[in-house]
Amino acid sequence: MLDLKDVFYFVQVVERGGFTAAAQALRLPKSTVSHRIQELENHLGVRLINRTSRQFSMTEIGVEFHQYAVTLLQNATVAEEAVRQRLTEPSGVIRLTTAVEIAQFALRDLLPAFLSMHPKVSVVEIATDRYVDIVGEGFDIAIRGHTSTLQSSNLVQRTIASVPWCLYAGRGYLAQRRLPAAPQDLAEHATISMVWPGPLQWQLKGPGQQQVAVPIAPRFQSNSLVTLKEAATANLGIAALPAYICKDELKDGTLQQILPGWIASEAWISALIPYRTGLLPAVRALVDFLAAEIPKVTVLAPD
Repeated sequence: MLDLKDVFYFVQVVERGGFTAAAQALRLPKSTVSHRIQELENHLGVRLINRTSRQFSMTEIGVEFHQYAVTLLQNATVAEEAVRQRLTEPSGVIRLTTAVEIAQFALRDLLPAFLSMHPKVSVVEIATDRYVDIVGEGFDIAIRGHTSTLQSSNLVQRTIASVPWCLYAGRGYLAQRRLPAAPQDLAEHATISMVWPGPLQWQLKGPGQQQVAVPIAPRFQSNSLVTLKEAATANLGIAALPAYICKDELKDGTLQQILPGWIASEAWISALIPYRTGLLPAVRALVDFLAAEIPKVTVLAPD
């Protein structure tokens, strides 16, 4: 079987761009690192790294093996920390970053509940809609919403909840317009939309997995979900929004769901954790907690 330590050395050499940089980071002689990579190549029966020039390069099979090596080490880390967590009480400071809407509508009650369960844990939450370099800025966890598969990276990724988007309009708007009975009726209505690149349309999915593409010409666009919700509440038109951020307005009647049974989009919330050794048990405990509790917040209530 593969020696995980040799795999780890290989990943370090690749990601640090050479044997010298990897040896310095690992605080090992360059000859030791080179020998371990050679042993790995001997075990696999292939050359992973070219050594014929001063410029560092990998073979084609080396590039492919690196992808598997990263996943292998990530899974080994997750398995080890899952065991360690049961032996150690969660403690310490967790630095978490997430989007403003997720912080406001999904995490606002959950983080205090988690802290009540774990008195030795502290959380620093940075809510921002800008791109965050999780590793470079020293975060332990990022909670991100996304509508497509996240790009492959050296981050441990865990999908923790699905987030249906539905259509909503204000009570005053609907008092003046005929309620849409089918997706095609949306052409007669004013719409509100996120700012998207390319053609603007809602790809609706209905009962029996029916799919209907509905072109829209929004009266108002914004990159803020909260702003779009407020615009819908102010009766500007019909908006596609994550269901969980509209629960309060649905309860008090200021918003009404349009075309129940139809989903405007399917999104997800995922946790990203930097791939590194020594993962805090508290981090693992928080991710497990959010994976259990966030789906209860984002679930679409019955019509």
